[in-house]
This record gives sequence, structure tokens and C-alpha cells, in this order.
Amino acid sequence: MKKNLSISLDKSQLSNEAYDWMNISIDDERVGKARCKINCESITIYSINIFPEFQGKGYGTYFVDECKNKYKQLIADRVRFTAIGFWEKMKFVKISDDTWTFQKTKY
Repeated sequence: MKKNLSISLDKSQLSNEAYDWMNISIDDERVGKARCKINCESITIYSINIFPEFQGKGYGTYFVDECKNKYKQLIADRVRFTAIGFWEKMKFVKISDDTWTFQKTKY
């Protein structure tokens, strides 16, 4: 049975103008969240937090893939040393010490 994965803006956090919080859910159960900043055709991802009991199932990868489908440019800001392999696997390139980016080449 294929599970229903979804991403939605956490509307309860809209009063916090510093970040946009995204809920990552499977079959209507929240499995994680992402701290981002959305700006028209781009999204800056500050963190992806998959809850411990759901880690290792590809939900972080799913979140990034969905962002690639929706936004022209993705920026991973403040990438930790331990997460570099993840961003490389997602085809991001390093643009500074702790910032990585993914740019669509075709539409």
C-alpha cells in the first residue's frame, strides 16, 4: 500500500514572520517539520526535522524533492558538517562555507 505523503504550511506559526514552518505528514500523521523561508520562486531551508521514530524512511528526501518540484531555486542554509552527504546526494552544490544551493536548469 502506497502511503500518502504531504507537505503543508503550518498556519499556526504564521504570526512568526522570521520563518515559514512546513509540516511533513504521511497518511495525515505528522512525521516531521521543516524551518524555511519562502520567497516566490525560491525557498531557503534552515532545517529539516524528521521525528526520531520516522527517521531513515526517506521523508527528508521526499521533502526536498517536493521543494524541487515547486521552486526554481533551493538554498540549504547553515548546513552542518554531518549533513553534507545528504545535500550532495540531493544534487546541491556548495556556494560558501555552510550554504548549498540547487538551481533548476529547465522548466
